Amino acid sequence: METTRRLSRIDRILDDAQRALETVLGSPAAVRPNPAAGQPDVVLEESERRHAAGLMRVNHVGEVCAQALYCGQAAVARDPATRAHLLEAAQEETDHLAWCAGRLVELQDRPSLLNPLWYASSFSIGVLAGLRGDGWNLGFVVETERQVEAHIDENLASLPAADSRSRAILEVMKEDEARHADNAQAAGARILPPPVPSIMSAASRVMKAIAYRV
Repeated sequence: METTRRLSRIDRILDDAQRALETVLGSPAAVRPNPAAGQPDVVLEESERRHAAGLMRVNHVGEVCAQALYCGQAAVARDPATRAHLLEAAQEETDHLAWCAGRLVELQDRPSLLNPLWYASSFSIGVLAGLRGDGWNLGFVVETERQVEAHIDENLASLPAADSRSRAILEVMKEDEARHADNAQAAGARILPPPVPSIMSAASRVMKAIAYRV
């Protein structure tokens, strides 16, 4: 029995390492069809292209961070149901990651050069959140997703009007994030005490400002 438990831990470590490498260095494949598939690929003015690419790079970084957060939280989740919930959400975030990466290619741009840093820091935050217990773990999911929803709304308002492909991706992402938050709430999430939400928001603003350019 002891041997089985040790192998299980090793398997989890290897799984987390593989996810990290695929997220940061690989090309994750989406399970669902790309929402942009039916939208025209309009040639944007150069300033519009750069702005749309900056926004989609930020969203790509957000999905890198989401992968890391969920995997970090799942790694220390005590309840198998909570772990399953986190990994299911992470799979949908993989779709988002692939869609944003594909859109960056279309916009002739690249992901953030700091993705390894974003992943490592977010994974650490996820582990720390998870160690507080599953109720706080899920509460962290709710707050994260609510803030991501607000961020996507800002992006939708800021995107060039002609960029219907990016818009289609972000609209589906927003629906998914709202569902993740609702599911976590229903699963027993606790409300995070102040100043945690404010700290999370401030850290997000710093990340967005850097990722837009780097």
